[in-house]
Amino acid sequence: MLAQSEGNYAEALQNYYEATRPEKDPYDRSFILYNIGLIHTSNGEHTKALEYYFRALERNPFLPQAFNNMAVICHYAILEGDSEIAEAWFNQAAEYWKQAIALTPDNYIEARNWLKITKRFELE
Repeated sequence: MLAQSEGNYAEALQNYYEATRPEKDPYDRSFILYNIGLIHTSNGEHTKALEYYFRALERNPFLPQAFNNMAVICHYAILEGDSEIAEAWFNQAAEYWKQAIALTPDNYIEARNWLKITKRFELE
């Protein structure tokens, strides 16, 4: 984690990949996979990041931060992609944010507000 916090992403990725080999506990493994997803997100490798967030959630479905990061990737994907599919990306982002909010109702205030404004989620 030190390499990651210092911005040495290549070294951090190598360390995390090595840590996945011996780690058998699904809960601990989910956080390693989540951190790999974070690095890919930081590097702009969103497809890889989504893959690792999905893998983390397969092992631990109670990672609201993974749902949040997946929602952010989907939300901003329209800036780089086809505007005709923007609505689908926004809907996918909404689904991920709903899951994150369900796990941690007091977090993700900006996402909650976006869901209200866009009428994608009726809260309270």
